[in-house]
Parts: sequence; structure tokens; C-alpha cells
Amino acid sequence: MSIQSASVDSMMKLTLKGLGAGAIALGLFSCAATTSSGTGDAGAAGDSEKLQVVTTFLPMTQFTQAVAGSCAEVSQILPNNIGPHDYQAKPTDAQRISQADVLVQNGLELEGFLEPMIANAGNPDLQIVEASEGLELLAMAEGGHDDHGEEAGHDDHGHADEKVAKADHDDHDHHDDHDDHGDEKVAEAGHDHDDHGHEDHDDHDDEKIAGAGHNDHHGHDHGEFDPHVWLDPQRAAEQVNVIRDGLIAAAPDCQAEFTANAAAYTEKLTALDQEIEQDLAPFSGKTFVTYHDFANYFATRYGLGVDFLVGVPEENPSPNDVKRVLETAQNSGLKTLLTESEASAATFQAVAKDLGVGVSAFQPNEVGGPESLEPDYYFTVMRENTANLVAAFTGQN
Repeated sequence: MSIQSASVDSMMKLTLKGLGAGAIALGLFSCAATTSSGTGDAGAAGDSEKLQVVTTFLPMTQFTQAVAGSCAEVSQILPNNIGPHDYQAKPTDAQRISQADVLVQNGLELEGFLEPMIANAGNPDLQIVEASEGLELLAMAEGGHDDHGEEAGHDDHGHADEKVAKADHDDHDHHDDHDDHGDEKVAEAGHDHDDHGHEDHDDHDDEKIAGAGHNDHHGHDHGEFDPHVWLDPQRAAEQVNVIRDGLIAAAPDCQAEFTANAAAYTEKLTALDQEIEQDLAPFSGKTFVTYHDFANYFATRYGLGVDFLVGVPEENPSPNDVKRVLETAQNSGLKTLLTESEASAATFQAVAKDLGVGVSAFQPNEVGGPESLEPDYYFTVMRENTANLVAAFTGQN
């Protein structure tokens, strides 16, 4: 379907009228929503002979399950139908952590609910695995600039001044005093270090954080770095290996099994990456549009641009946000806008109607049904996202 020729300004006026109801509903949802129950209310794992591992949300569970095999019992803290943006901790969560040997988290300030839970658990022997430790990271991006953190050496899509940050953690022993980041060195790229509304982050005073010269009004729900690392299969493989090392440190006798399981899973991730790269190669340099800011790692990996309407799911779009997205969609010739939840889909409909395009899904793999806890669910979601993205560019399902 071709994009209508109406001017951006006239379309924006019509669009803003349609955004109100969807935006009100949007605050009730996170990156996605389902009605399935998860593991968050389950008790602590029952086999005391196995390594007891708790994870935070889906990708951490999928990756940890893939590595754990028969040597560890894995239990997710969050219900699988609630994402980390929305989760409100319960007293039973601290109890579960108190009984665990290992906690696996994504990190990068995505799981903001964890700190008080860990403190309340009173488990000095808990080993914490931060799966994003040591990875090359992208700074939180600001919509409308198409500068979403290009990697060094990546094809230049107008991101020459963007610097990629790498958390320089040489030790993957996942030490207990995980809150001490004084030795972490990350490249500075001219960011003005706005406060972004974070609380209790004084322990990061010595951390050099990279930005990208943004005002970063879209990044206030996260830290300086984009936390959605797992949406790049190459970085997902790195996360799997970080988890492998953390489990080996906790249970050295299982090193052979953890190593073999991680190798098998990362081999599948490599194959997936090659498959996606082939599917998206014809669209290199094109920009797609999502509702909120979560697809930067995916876009960067495959040489795409990505724009978004709001920085975090709960935000309401401004007139400038709507105008920017309308212009991006027009310039890219998009046939579909991509969103991740029913609430944001309803809000996006007003924009899509003015453009004469459809609305489809691009899931960040943060929530799902019972099957989403299995390691292979990651591959299902990523293949569906790729197919929907190809359709967004071509109009062919």
C-alpha cells in the first residue's frame, strides 16, 4: 500500500487526535502483554542436590536453561507475562533469592527492582551473574537522529560520531559486591551527563559512561546504555557464554556439561544470525519504525536504521514525536509500523491510518506464554520479527 501524499503537518493534526485513548491504555502495559501465567509465584526449586539458579525475565531464563542442562535447576523470578519495565517486587521474591546459589540478570539498570530484593534476601553466598558484563554496548538513543550506536567498523549510516561503549570487566567471577563499579571504564563520547531521574546511583560516581551527544530525554527509564542486548544474536551468544562462566564458577564439577551446552546453543545462535543477515541484506540502510525504543541492537547488527515514537512504553508521544515518525515512515516507504503490545498497537493505529499503512508486531522477547521459558522460544520470536520486518519493507507477508 502506498503512503498517502498528505503533508506531514496535516497528518500530524489528525494523528494526535487519535493518540489519546491509546496512550491512556498504554501505561497499563509493558513491552508486550499476554494472559499466560509465569513462574514468578512458584516456590524455590526443590532439588537441593542441583545448583539452584534464579533468573529475572525471559531471555535470561532461555539462555540459562540452555546452559544449565541436568546440573542446575532454573527458576524465573518474574511471571513470564510481566516484563521488567513493569514488575513490582513481592516479599516472596527475596525469600527465593535467599535460597538460591546463583542469580542471573541482564543488568544495565533494566532490573531496577533487584537491589532491594537482594539486600532483603540476606544471602552472602549468592553469586550474581550479569549477562551483559564485558559486552560492547550502545548508548541510549534519542529518536529522530538515527544515531543508535553504530559499532566501530560497521557500515557508515550517518553514525560516524557515535561511540560504542564497552564495559571493561575483565573478571567474570561475578563477585558478591556487584554494586561496586569503581573499576569499570567506559568510553566517553561528549555526553553532558544529564540526571535522567535515576535514584540511588551514587555508587557509579567513578564509572565513565558513554553517551552519544544526546539530550537523552528518551532514556530516562534506563541507564546510559541501551539494555536490550539480547536482540542482537551475536551479543546473545556472548551473554550465553557469560552465563556459562558464571555457572561454572558456582559449580566447577559441571564445567564439561555447561561448556558443551553453551557451545551447542551458541552454534544455533550463529546460524540464526546468518539467516537473519541474509533475509535483511536487501534492505541495508533502510529505516523501520517501532513504537518504543528497544530495537537498536537489532538494527545496528543488520545495517538498518530504526526510529521510534516514544522512549519508554509508558510515555505519551509529543507532536514532534508524531511528526518525526511520519516523516521517517514516508521517507522509508514503509508498508507497516511495528509495535510490541496491544496497547501501543492501538495508539499506533492513528499514525498508521494517516500514512495509509498497517501495524504489525516486533517483539522484544520480554514476555510470553508458558512456552516462552524454553530456550528455543528465542529463535521463534526472532524469526517472526524478521519476517514481519521484511513485510514492513516490502508489503508482502
